[in-house]
Amino acid sequence: MDTRRYTKKSMKSVLQELYIQSFINSSWTYHYGDVPGEKTVTFIWSTVVALYALGGLIGSITVRHLTSLLGRKGAMLLNSAIAVVPTVIMYISKPTYSFELILVARFLFGFGAGLGLNLHTIYLGESSPKKIRGMVTVTVTTFMSLGKLLGQFVGLREILGREECWNILLCIPGFFCVVQLAILPFFPDSPRYVLIEKGNIKQCRKALQCLWGPGDYKLDIEEMLAEQAVIGEQCNKSVLDLLRDKHLHWQVLSMLVINGCIQFGGTSAITVFSFSIFLEAGIPMDKIRYVTLGIGASEVLISITCGLFIERVGRRAMMWRGFGGMSAIMVLITVTMYLKDYSSVIPYITVILIFLFFIFFGGGPAAITPSLANEIFIQSYRPAAFVFIGFLRWLLFTIFGFLFPFLIATLKSLSFVLFSCVGLIAALYVFFILPETKGKTLLEISQEFENIRVCGSSTEEVLCLETKL
Repeated sequence: MDTRRYTKKSMKSVLQELYIQSFINSSWTYHYGDVPGEKTVTFIWSTVVALYALGGLIGSITVRHLTSLLGRKGAMLLNSAIAVVPTVIMYISKPTYSFELILVARFLFGFGAGLGLNLHTIYLGESSPKKIRGMVTVTVTTFMSLGKLLGQFVGLREILGREECWNILLCIPGFFCVVQLAILPFFPDSPRYVLIEKGNIKQCRKALQCLWGPGDYKLDIEEMLAEQAVIGEQCNKSVLDLLRDKHLHWQVLSMLVINGCIQFGGTSAITVFSFSIFLEAGIPMDKIRYVTLGIGASEVLISITCGLFIERVGRRAMMWRGFGGMSAIMVLITVTMYLKDYSSVIPYITVILIFLFFIFFGGGPAAITPSLANEIFIQSYRPAAFVFIGFLRWLLFTIFGFLFPFLIATLKSLSFVLFSCVGLIAALYVFFILPETKGKTLLEISQEFENIRVCGSSTEEVLCLETKL
């Protein structure tokens, strides 16, 4: 999945230099003999951008069928093999003067990104010991941040961020796919999948020993067998089953609130405004890209730090503090942007706040969400849950991408207040509703959600929220 994120970030930096638009013009002229109109180029360009999101949406909703048919390991191998195809297509698009190939490659890259994120998270969550389950699943975010940082670095003009190299730059993810195809066959499939869905205790113990080291793992196998007994023969529930099951309404609502607030929490707004903020702080235009590298490096470091503390602090505490910190910083950024003309120091304070925002985001919602998504759904509902989460993520991404320009045009810097309110809602929800999942079995976590109650008082018209924390 980190390679897909790398592709997305790399493409963004290249597209900002108008290399792809220039190529669309030249390839259209080469094939059709005339210069395309501005509207035609804009339409093709918009399609290039949109096809990545469409591919991601379709890829994310195929995870249930592929994991059921091929297993976790088999689906990841297939995904890596598929990802090699757009790499080749992207490379040959330039010498063949075919912008149509870019469209195909973008869709396939998006498909691999949507499918790969879900597969990676499921495999890590089902293969990790209970005591370090959070630490292991946080690596999803860590490698996504590393991929983004690598994309920013290699996309510099001094390296491959030049017009003559854009197709080579966008082919580098194929290297990581080939590495995964070479290494992954030596790893076992998910132990939980092997036992709970395939009923093979011997193979499960062998997988545990391969991943965790020598041992009998009797207690872990007993815990899986207990979950298997609860599930029965229905091991692969559909998304409709997930939404209809009244025992999972709080889990579904939690994912809806958290993912919605992540998308509408202001990260895109920070990205848009950061360039002008850095300029106002006196940072030369040609040096801003290095400041962006610094933000990327801080995201990697905070993700690693989060992995070291998640089992000690807990998911719930890190999540609500992350959202709360993001909310507070959004308010402060609103204030500093209004006061920027009163002192030359204010823009520097805003730059510091931007770094702090990404630190709170990377050490809270971004890092904890993959772990939480794995832990709050039992085996039979997990693939369907990731289909729902993936669909939700890409749908909200598309909606926000459509609404964001209008929002910025209408509210300008006041939009940060709106994003602050979104972060505050998420922080309050996590603090008062979401149970802690640290160090608990999946059945125990399910029971924690069962214990959440919303009860009305006959004498007072209030809501009483109870959760076993």
